[in-house]
Amino acid sequence: MVKENKGRLVFETNSPYQNIKVLHSLQFGNVLILDGDINLAESDIIYTKTITGGGREDFKDKTILILGGGDGGVLNELLQYSPKFVTMIDIDEDVINCATKYLRGICGDALDNLLGENHKVHIGDCVKYLEQCIKEGRTFDYVINDLTAIPVTKEPIGSLWEFLRLILDMSMKVLSPSGKYFTQGNSYNKPDALLMYEQQLSKLSCPVQFRKEDVFVPSYHEKWVFYEIWKANQSPLP
Repeated sequence: MVKENKGRLVFETNSPYQNIKVLHSLQFGNVLILDGDINLAESDIIYTKTITGGGREDFKDKTILILGGGDGGVLNELLQYSPKFVTMIDIDEDVINCATKYLRGICGDALDNLLGENHKVHIGDCVKYLEQCIKEGRTFDYVINDLTAIPVTKEPIGSLWEFLRLILDMSMKVLSPSGKYFTQGNSYNKPDALLMYEQQLSKLSCPVQFRKEDVFVPSYHEKWVFYEIWKANQSPLP
């Protein structure tokens, strides 16, 4: 991920899972930094726009699952489109509380109430939540993975890659036949990591197709790649 830049420290705490900082930047507004990596800045609305389909999707009356997304940006974006219901699952309540107070330019008022008319935010492990959905046969029109970027390694091995493959495979199992899966990739300048990720897509329990898009994310100071994935034997949602 992109390393933190200098800025005025607004907030810092250590959650059970990670170090959380908010720095204020004259260029980018408040910036959320997790374990030394820039997560998202108030300037980075293009990130949330792109990871939710770049304005191409009609989320009205659709069911959506957000994995991660503790900064609230994805939830805030989706709630503007009158979805049927948005379920968000994030393990770190401290990130959510931090965003509610210091990242209003990202999350708006979306996290002010964890349960609303058409959304619910669960604090918990997304793997366990996905396991429960699979057991119950629950499916979603969209799954949006806003957990972590693609690992930058020489080979697609190790715990991060195992977690990535697990989330991908489980997400496909809870995705409706015509649904879509959106996720961030990594920097446009990391083609080897992106290629290794794309190779993993051919090894899932069901065949998939994908397309990718790159946009310049201001606080990252570089172009970032995003993926849209759907089941190959089905027509994706229009």
